[in-house]
Amino acid sequence: MTDASLGSIHSKRNLFVCLAGSFTTIVAMTLLLPFLPLYVEELGLTDHAAIVQWSGIAYGATFFAAAIVAPLWGRLGDIYGRKLMLVRAAIGMTIAISLMGMATTVWQLVALRLVVGLAGGYASGSMVLVAAQTPKDRSAWALGTLSAGIMAGNLVGPLIGGVLPQLIGIRATFLCAGAAIFFAFLATLFLIREEKSPARKQAAKSGGGLRSLPHKGPVLAMLFTGMLLMFANMSIEPIITVYVAQLVADPAHVTITAGIVMSAAALGSVLSASRLGRLADRIGYWRVITGTLAVAAVLLIPQAFVTESWQLILLRFLMGLALGGLLPCITAVIRHNVPDSATGAILGLSISAQYVGQVAGPVSGGFVGGHIGMPAVFFGTAVLLAGGALFCHLVRPAEARNAAST
Repeated sequence: MTDASLGSIHSKRNLFVCLAGSFTTIVAMTLLLPFLPLYVEELGLTDHAAIVQWSGIAYGATFFAAAIVAPLWGRLGDIYGRKLMLVRAAIGMTIAISLMGMATTVWQLVALRLVVGLAGGYASGSMVLVAAQTPKDRSAWALGTLSAGIMAGNLVGPLIGGVLPQLIGIRATFLCAGAAIFFAFLATLFLIREEKSPARKQAAKSGGGLRSLPHKGPVLAMLFTGMLLMFANMSIEPIITVYVAQLVADPAHVTITAGIVMSAAALGSVLSASRLGRLADRIGYWRVITGTLAVAAVLLIPQAFVTESWQLILLRFLMGLALGGLLPCITAVIRHNVPDSATGAILGLSISAQYVGQVAGPVSGGFVGGHIGMPAVFFGTAVLLAGGALFCHLVRPAEARNAAST
C-alpha cells in the first residue's frame, strides 16, 4: 500500500482521465443553458413568465440536489472507493441526460435535472480522487490542472449548446451529450487505477466528518473560503447585462458583450489555476489563498467606475487570474489537514459550501443591485473578499506563520 504523502504510482494517469471526464461531464451539464427556455417552450409552456420561471427551476434543480448529496457520496467514496463513485456518477449522468432528450413535459425535465444532481458529482469526485492519489508536495498543481479542465468545460459547454441544436436539434443534442459522458464512463472504468486501502475503509466506517478532526479551524476556514469564492464569482451575474447596457452604445451588442464579460473571469481562471497551484506547492497554500483574495478585492473596486466595456472585460479577466488558484489551494489545505479516511466526506462538505455561495451570490447581487445600486455589488463583494483574506491570515496554522516569517 502506498503512503498517502507519496501518492499513487498511477496518479498522473488518473489525473488526465479525471481531467477529460470532468471536462466532458461539465460540458454536458452546461450546454443546455442557451436553449433551455426554448426547450421548456417546446414542452408545452406558452406564457413568457412561466417559461422563465421553469427554466430557472430546471437549471437550479441539479445544483440543489448536488449540494445535498455531495457529502454522502464523499463519505461512501471513503468507504467503498473513489473510483466507484466516479463510475456511478458517469453512468447515472449518461442515463439521465439522454432521457432529457425524450421528455414530454416540463415536470419530467425538472425531475431528470434533479436526478443528474443526485447521481452526478463526477467533477467533485475527481477532486477527491486526485487529492487523495497525488503526492502531497504536488497536490495543488494537480488540483489546479483539474480545476482548469472543469472551468474550461463551463466555458465550452454553452458555446456548444449555442451551435449544436441548430444543426441536429435539441433532443439529439441531449443524446450526443449522453454519449459523450458514456465514453467518460468507459475511460473511468478501464483506465483509472485506485489502490485499495482496507485500513482507510475501516476507519471511514468507524467515524468521519468534522467530528473526527482534531484541528477543525483550518478546514472550517476553507469551507468558508470556498463559499466566498463562488459568491464573488456569481454576485455580478444578475446585474451584468444591465450594467453592460450602460457602457455599450449599440443595444444590439449588449448581449454578446455581456457574454464576453461573463467568460473573461472563467478564462483567466483556466489560464492561472495550474500555475498558481504550482506556486502554492512551492511557497505555501495559505500565502496564495490570502494573496489572491486580497488582489481580487482590490480589482473589484475599479469595476464600479468603468466607463468602457473593455475596461470591465479586462478587470474581470484579471480577477479570474487571481482567483484561479483558490479552489486547488482550498482542496489541498483540506487534504493536508484531514485523514485519508475522511477526505471524501470533508471535500463533499466543501462542495456543498461552494454551492451555497453559487446560490447566495446571484440572489444577494440581484437584491443589492436592484435596491441600492449596481456599484454597491462590487463594493460589497470587495469588502467580503478583503474580510476573507484577513480571516485566512489570522486563522492560518502556526507552521504556516513560521514558514511565512522565514
